[in-house]
Amino acid sequence: MTGRILVVGEKPSAAKRLAQALDEGHTPVARREGRVTYYLARRGGSELVVVSALGHLYSVVQEGKGWTYPVFDTKWVPSHVADKRRRRTRNYIKVIERLSKDATGFISACDLDTEGSLIAYMILLNACGKGSVVKARRMRYSTLTDEDLLDSWSRMGDLDLNVIEAGKARHEVDWLYGINLTRALTLAIRSVARTRQVLSIGRIQGPTLAFIHERERQIASFEAKPYWVIEATADIDGEKLKLHYVKSRIETPKEAEDVVEECRGKDGVLRDVRVNGRVIPPPPPFNSGSLQREAHKLFRLSPKKTLNAAEKLYLGVFISYPRTSSERLSSSVNLNAILQGLRRNEDYREAASRLLNLPVLKPRDGKGRDPAHPAIHPTGKQSRKLSKVEGQVYDLICRRFMACFGGESLRRNTVADIDIGERLFNLRGSQIIAKGWIEYYGSYYRGKEVVISELEAGQTIAVSLMSARKMMTNPPPRFNAASLLKKMEAARIGTKATRTDIIDTLHRRGYVRGEAIEITVLGDAIIGTLGRHVSEILSVEMTRGLEADLEAVMAGDLSGESVVDKAVERLRPLLLRFREEQKNIGKEITKALPVK
Repeated sequence: MTGRILVVGEKPSAAKRLAQALDEGHTPVARREGRVTYYLARRGGSELVVVSALGHLYSVVQEGKGWTYPVFDTKWVPSHVADKRRRRTRNYIKVIERLSKDATGFISACDLDTEGSLIAYMILLNACGKGSVVKARRMRYSTLTDEDLLDSWSRMGDLDLNVIEAGKARHEVDWLYGINLTRALTLAIRSVARTRQVLSIGRIQGPTLAFIHERERQIASFEAKPYWVIEATADIDGEKLKLHYVKSRIETPKEAEDVVEECRGKDGVLRDVRVNGRVIPPPPPFNSGSLQREAHKLFRLSPKKTLNAAEKLYLGVFISYPRTSSERLSSSVNLNAILQGLRRNEDYREAASRLLNLPVLKPRDGKGRDPAHPAIHPTGKQSRKLSKVEGQVYDLICRRFMACFGGESLRRNTVADIDIGERLFNLRGSQIIAKGWIEYYGSYYRGKEVVISELEAGQTIAVSLMSARKMMTNPPPRFNAASLLKKMEAARIGTKATRTDIIDTLHRRGYVRGEAIEITVLGDAIIGTLGRHVSEILSVEMTRGLEADLEAVMAGDLSGESVVDKAVERLRPLLLRFREEQKNIGKEITKALPVK
């Protein structure tokens, strides 16, 4: 590819990295038009013009005017036309249109996922002209390092048209569901009350809110029941260790009192000791979901904060692309070079050096796969000064990466049977005797240890503090952002790119509240009302079926147009029923609207 080549990156910082890596002298020239910066670079006798897209520059809108429903005729327009708040995109489109006029080649260099592929395609099609699509090539990379970008340049391929078609169909289907259902809900309440409030619902929002509603129903209907546990303290070689009665739950206070009375004041006699080892394999490297869950568990970070920090680390060239389903490190990842880079960091020097001395570097693979990207991993590049959250996420990714090469850890579990009178108690111990991968994961491993000294059958065990403790059974816990994310993943609704935004939207709309996510009166009313009148909107199966159809488009087995048509046919009768029940739906939901 020679001549003047237009290279489309996704974000301004990514465009700068592309220009720096691709320019043969690594000194591209920055040009500015208004608030739009682009870069001129040279490679292989060609002039490269590297621009950024600032995200989606084109959006779906309805054909025609009017704030009503149903609406099934759509078109793509510049984002500043669809949403006046996105007026900055007008200048980006103008600059790209001008720069494309004398271009002889075009390259899609946006992030390698559905969104990135669609962003570049819509720019090529609309700002550069249909002819640019025919000429365009696709860069495929997972990190913004010079090495990966140059390798991607050398093996460019055709545009990923199936991925683009699936992305376009997803946007159109989500828009059709979102706009029609949101208008239906909003007009329902406005038909019975004077309010300017907008209520939204969509094909992912509905089932996700239904998960929270069902959990709330389980909690509300849960009937706590009492039970008793019997505990005692064993004094062994100066250590005070907890003894557990062999029956973990006692149903009546009488039985509990009888056990305590029979055993109080008596020493125990060790009947038997059983020791077994448990091998704990190293964890696989992170994908998007597991990183978000682990960061929530360890740092109480919301999934959105974790993903935002990971995005900044990716753009800063410190980690690979964070929106991935993979738990595998492909053969294209230069493991040795990454560890060599980490060894230059004082925090990881010792651990990285140990791994580099291994005869073979073999990471532990997980089940998650992604055709576009490997698991999240550090690049080995030296990190600049990071924010607190960025530092936490970066350190977690680095240590998880190193841990996946560590050997198996070995835990020794000990169970001692102790007779106290006629009653049997257990003493349980657990100790890590070979650290393996835990040595690399460090303080992020949260396993508990109870060390028990050597014991012999027949020895007497001093026992004190015998007691029966009343407990109550607990309802299932409320979802938090991490556990709800996991539920959505398991149900296969939404994507790794959209799930956190859906959870945020439910909070923003006032349907749920709190870190321990609780459904509000309004959220409860929406689920109850829709469940009575148009329950399909809340259907996980319908949403999952659409996801399967979109995956088939990506695989080339279905057309995007057929998936959109199918969505319209599913929506049409729902919206007709909604309109017939509009006043009833409005009355039921209006009662739950917050008073302003």
